[in-house]
Amino acid sequence: MASRGVLYLVWGQFDQTLLDRAIASVREYHPELPVEVARLGDDATLLNKASMLDLTPFDETVFLDADTVVLGDLGFGFDKAKRQGLACSICECPWARRYGGIDGDIVEYNTGVLFFTEGAKPVFDAWKARVRDIDSSIIFRSGDGLARMPLNDQAGFAMAVEETGFNLFVLPYNWNFRPKWHKSWYGPLKVWHDYEPVPEPIRRRNADQMAIDAIVDLSILRDS
Repeated sequence: MASRGVLYLVWGQFDQTLLDRAIASVREYHPELPVEVARLGDDATLLNKASMLDLTPFDETVFLDADTVVLGDLGFGFDKAKRQGLACSICECPWARRYGGIDGDIVEYNTGVLFFTEGAKPVFDAWKARVRDIDSSIIFRSGDGLARMPLNDQAGFAMAVEETGFNLFVLPYNWNFRPKWHKSWYGPLKVWHDYEPVPEPIRRRNADQMAIDAIVDLSILRDS
């Protein structure tokens, strides 16, 4: 039987408390899953995330950013990656043209939660190539002026998916919930993706929505 596991990447002066929170959340819902923490060199950047296929010891992997909290069973994501090679959510900012090296309507995916197998090797090979040559900087408004983020891994990933034509499985955003931008949801959250702790009202509502006989709550979260 193929092995399943969880992969984290850390480098430089990472926040051990945050990583401990992330791993503890995996243990709560998946005590059977092994966890691998790959420690990169101090000079690593977000661009090194493109090498995660080379770093995983598992046949079926979920990569999680260290600022994630698992809130439910992840089996569906693993199953879809096993079938199609790769499963992830569209980014909260879905237009990759915000990067200096991309134009048009290419879709941006959030690489903070990626389910994958060796079947996604074409994407990972293209991703590693593209992060080396694409302008992944972002100009954004900050206060009354403009600021620049010098690089980001998701630009290369978006181009890799586009150029390979890979048919990945798109998970809904409750699999990569970004509370600063996602202000409501339907059904249970699977992964909370934020530095802030999960508010207790959200944990309680999530537990209610995971019940077999749950009725989906369509109301906007007013108590978070």
